[in-house]
Amino acid sequence: MARHSGRTVRDLRRESRTAVLQRLYFDGPMSRLALGSAAGLSSGSVSNVVAELIADGLVEEAGSLGADGGRPRTLVRIAADRGRLIGVDVGETRVRVELFDLSMSELARAERALPGHGSRTYDVRVVAGHILDGIAEVLGAAPVQGELLGVGVGVPGIVEHTAGGALVHGQTIGWDAVPLEALLRDSGRLPGQVPLFIDNGAKTLGQAEMWFGGGRGAHNAVVVLFGSGVGACVVTDDVERGRAVEWGHLTVRVRGRRCRCGARGCLEAYAGAEALLARWREAGGQPPPGADEEAALTALLSAARPGDGGAPDPVATGVLAETAEYLGAGLSDLINLFQPERVVVGGWAGLQLGAPFLESVRSHALAQALRHPAGRVGIALGRLGPDAVTVGAATLPLAAFFTRGGRQPPVTAPGPVPAWRAALGGRLAGQRGGGEGSGRVDRAPA
Repeated sequence: MARHSGRTVRDLRRESRTAVLQRLYFDGPMSRLALGSAAGLSSGSVSNVVAELIADGLVEEAGSLGADGGRPRTLVRIAADRGRLIGVDVGETRVRVELFDLSMSELARAERALPGHGSRTYDVRVVAGHILDGIAEVLGAAPVQGELLGVGVGVPGIVEHTAGGALVHGQTIGWDAVPLEALLRDSGRLPGQVPLFIDNGAKTLGQAEMWFGGGRGAHNAVVVLFGSGVGACVVTDDVERGRAVEWGHLTVRVRGRRCRCGARGCLEAYAGAEALLARWREAGGQPPPGADEEAALTALLSAARPGDGGAPDPVATGVLAETAEYLGAGLSDLINLFQPERVVVGGWAGLQLGAPFLESVRSHALAQALRHPAGRVGIALGRLGPDAVTVGAATLPLAAFFTRGGRQPPVTAPGPVPAWRAALGGRLAGQRGGGEGSGRVDRAPA
C-alpha cells in the first residue's frame, strides 16, 4: 500500500473522515465548501469523504443555504440516529446510566441507589451489577435504530489502563486495583463486542464541559468537580482530552482534619459537600433528620440565606465562608501550577451553592494566586446540568469513534483469561466502597 510520511493511504483516508466528522459534529450543519475550509481539505477531497460518509449513513443532507448570485449550497450534518452511546456515572449515592444518540440527546436513563452512604460498605460486585442492570434497562427502554458505539464509565479514584483492562485505585472508598473492566466483560452481559471505556469521573466531567459547556473554546482550562468530594481535570495543549488530578488530596493544613483517604489536612477534609455538612453539624447546625446530602445542603443554604427576610444563621454563614476560603486557596494552587485561561466549577454541590458562593471563592482564589496568572484567568460555574459525568462518560466512546473515522473496531475473538484476574478474584468480595469525587453532578449541552 502506498505510503506518505510513514502514513498509509488508509491512514490519510481515516484522518480525513475524522476531520469531517468532528467539524460537522461541533460546527454543523455546514456546506461542503465551508466544511472543506474548516477541515483543511480540498474541495475534491471533502466531496469524496462526504459522499462516503453519506453512503455509510453517518452523514445526511440538511436543507440548503441561499447564496447571493449563485446556486444554493446544500448543507450536511451528522445523522443523529446513526449510533447510540451509553454514559455511566458511579457516584456517591447512586449509579446513573444514560443512553444518548449521536447528538447527545437523551433517549433513556436508569438509576440504582447505593444505600449506606458514608459507611463505605459498597461491594464492587454490587456496583458492577448496578452498571450492567442499568445498561440493560436503557437499551430495553429505547429500542431505536443505530449501532451501540460504546459504553463510557466515570468512576472515583485513579484509573490505571493495563493490557488486561482498567484497574480502579479508589483509596477513599477502599478499592485497591479493582479490575472493574474485567468484572463487566466477564459477566457476559455486555452486548456483543461493545467498546468499553473507564476513566476518572472528574475527567469525564471535564471533557463534557470542554465539549459542550463552560470550557468550550478554551485551550487551557481546569474543570473542577465539587460534589460530595472534590476533584479536577486539567486540559492543556499537551493534554487535549484532559488529565485527572487528585486535587482533593492537596494538603491545606498540616495535622488538620482526617480525610477519607486516611491522611490529615487534605482539601477534601474541608471542602466538598460531605466535609462541609460534617463541619456544620459539628458547629451546631441541624440538617433535617434522615436528609441526604442534597437536602442537607439545601437546608444549610436556607439557613445562611433565608428568603423570607429573616436573619442569616451565623453558624451556617460561617461554615460557608470558611469553605469558600479553603476552595479559593485550592483554586489558587491550580492557577499558579497550570496557569489556565479558564477555571470551570461543576459538580452538583458547586452548582447548588451557586453564583454567590462562587463569587466568594473567586475573590479568595485571585487574592492568593500570583498576579500574572490571576490576571488572565476566568472563573465561572459549569454550564451543564445534573448529568454531566454521564455526558462526559458517553463522549469517551464518541471520541474513539471519531478517531477511527466513524468506523467500528474489528470484532476480535476473546482470548484466555489473564492469570491476574484469578489471583484477584478471591479479594473482590472484600473490596468495599461507595464513591468519592465523582459525586452527583450536572449537565445540559449549551
